[in-house]
Amino acid sequence: MGKMMKRQLLSKSKYLNGLQCLKYLWLLFNDKDKIPQPDDSTQHVFDEGHRIGELAKCLFPDGIDIPSDDFIGNLNKTREALQSKHPLFEPGFYIDGYFSRLDILDPVEDGIWDIYEVKGSTSVKDVNIHDISFQRHCAQLAGLEIRRCFVIHLNNLYVKNGEIEPRQLFTIVDVTEQVDEVAAGIVDRAEEMWEVIASPTCPEIGIGPYCSDPYDCPVTWCRECLPKNNIFNLYRGGKKCFDMFNQGIFFVKDIPPSMKLSAVQQIQQTCEITQNPFIDKKAIREFLNSLQYPLHYLDFETFSPAIPIYDGTRPYQKVPFQFSLHFVGNQGAKPEHYGFLGDGTDDPRPGFLAELQNHIGNDGNILVYNQSFEKGVLKELGGAFPDYTLWVEEICNRVVDLYGPFRNFSYYHPLQEGSASIKKVLPALTGKGYDGLNIGKGDDASLAFFNMVMGNFTYTENLKVRQDLEEYCSLDTEGMVCILEKLGELVSDPP
Repeated sequence: MGKMMKRQLLSKSKYLNGLQCLKYLWLLFNDKDKIPQPDDSTQHVFDEGHRIGELAKCLFPDGIDIPSDDFIGNLNKTREALQSKHPLFEPGFYIDGYFSRLDILDPVEDGIWDIYEVKGSTSVKDVNIHDISFQRHCAQLAGLEIRRCFVIHLNNLYVKNGEIEPRQLFTIVDVTEQVDEVAAGIVDRAEEMWEVIASPTCPEIGIGPYCSDPYDCPVTWCRECLPKNNIFNLYRGGKKCFDMFNQGIFFVKDIPPSMKLSAVQQIQQTCEITQNPFIDKKAIREFLNSLQYPLHYLDFETFSPAIPIYDGTRPYQKVPFQFSLHFVGNQGAKPEHYGFLGDGTDDPRPGFLAELQNHIGNDGNILVYNQSFEKGVLKELGGAFPDYTLWVEEICNRVVDLYGPFRNFSYYHPLQEGSASIKKVLPALTGKGYDGLNIGKGDDASLAFFNMVMGNFTYTENLKVRQDLEEYCSLDTEGMVCILEKLGELVSDPP
């Protein structure tokens, strides 16, 4: 009994943390200052999860909310509410060091309950099964009989038409059998976690796939201590990188000949050794000669609300709210810039399409960076707005992917660090970059527009965010112009 009293409270979230990495778990209890606060993107995911959870309660209209801001109060209210024979939201159970709040506990008959866990994903994941198994264990320790376990997740086929319909928005999956399969090891795993938590020293755990699976670990200093140009920069290295790292191979340049590398990985290794760029002038010339003027350099920004905001959209659908377009009439001509940014009050797609059609022109190639994204968004727009269907098909046929020469490593510079993204290619090839921008990546742009739509900014903040968004998106297409010009310079001399 004394041993039990010394146990730290092991919640379901910390149990899941421990399953992913015991070093992270130890830090949570013993050196929490080393764990950074959630960034804006992570906090947004938490906030969206709360909104989804609130909507899921509509599936149980006679449910009772158990206050969750007071630990002892939550436990006391749970004991009282169990007698009500109503669905319970956020009931808490604490016994023998185990603690869990359940999303939804639904009465089946006297003394028998079902558990429902609400997730913001569009499918059931392995981590969800461990999550529910821990919840069920806590409820059973408290004396409840649990019949079935369910995951409630978003239905990615649901299309909003008017008010959100929770019964269509969500899919309910019975996961009882999967929970049974993982339940047997809960006690042993929890005991190991308590031993780790009680240890005076942090466990020595190296870098592994678990650093980002099932979630990105916030303790980034484990990886930040890695030297520059380390093995994890190997282009599409995947699990191979961890295998080599564990064998003591820390740099791309040191990969031995016995390790089989792809053609592009071999190019990367050579560039790391020589510190010189690789240039396939023949391939670059062929790419440049294939282009048909006038050229339209195009970039989109999208956001993907978990809960659809506009009629005709699905959960997590990419909704374009902004484009930047640089137009170059002929080789050597000065670029002209056009752009569109939704006002944040109405569905931005009709205005997006109208402005794009107004400025894109009927001739010449449309250059994008990673065409699968732009084409996918355009085709979805064509399906949603039939008046534009044929036009969308026509412009998709004119799209050329500027990503191609870099994905194929027709050009590669060691400064790219194994990446062919425009964020790496632009500074490596041209010296220009995204430093100093208030919005410097797509996730930040998406979140900024979402906050505009949700009314989370003041009028003054809105103006500033709009300016930041326009500056960021225009740099993408301006950067593409610079990239193409630089490629031309690289092959302008005789072969």
